[in-house]
Amino acid sequence: MSWFSWLRPSRPALSATQQARLEQLPGARPLGDGSLRAQRWVVLDLETSGLNLNRDQVLSIGAVVIEDAAIDFSQQFERTLQRADAKPGPSVLIHGLGPSAIAAGCDPVEALLDFMTFVGDSPLLAFHAPFDQHMLGRALKDSLGYHLAHPFLDVADLAPLLCPQASIRETGLDNWIDHFNLQVGERHHASADALATAELALILFSRARQQHLDSPLALQQRVSQWKRRTQAPSF
Repeated sequence: MSWFSWLRPSRPALSATQQARLEQLPGARPLGDGSLRAQRWVVLDLETSGLNLNRDQVLSIGAVVIEDAAIDFSQQFERTLQRADAKPGPSVLIHGLGPSAIAAGCDPVEALLDFMTFVGDSPLLAFHAPFDQHMLGRALKDSLGYHLAHPFLDVADLAPLLCPQASIRETGLDNWIDHFNLQVGERHHASADALATAELALILFSRARQQHLDSPLALQQRVSQWKRRTQAPSF
């Protein structure tokens, strides 16, 4: 055995069936210049044990699909992940996932395989996407040895970009829900938050088309330009 073998992260132990499912997952597809309306998007929300990017765990995954400029209610995803070592923290007061709910959850390997099968090669949308992207990517690497390469767009970036006239100081999902008078029956539940994010995204996609941003690639490029401009230091 190499003296340095202990430095290498061990690969997750998957069954033959799980390994076969992993190998059959389609690769990520970059955002293209086709119609924004025709693109299939997976709108994601995660509930986690906390906000520490390196220590906390994904507890629940909720997702819905936008396709043909509408939410496709026949394509929805929801799983609570079983986490034997998860300790209840302050976040349980927000999402309500206590020890009994987590103990009754799905095997993380099966849940994550199911989710990536649901995603396919579609891009993802989330509100404050960098957090969800990092947490999902870490969960996939830890449980499956899978590298997440799917493009993400952040609805928290799209909203101020496409609605510059909105005088919103806070950047939370609730602020934009209130701004557009969206009727949301439940919050801080992965599936409900994914649905609320999808409803907001549809409004923003309509605004994008009005501004001649007609493709996913054009929208991604405009977001990148906007972020460089707004984050540039002022002298």
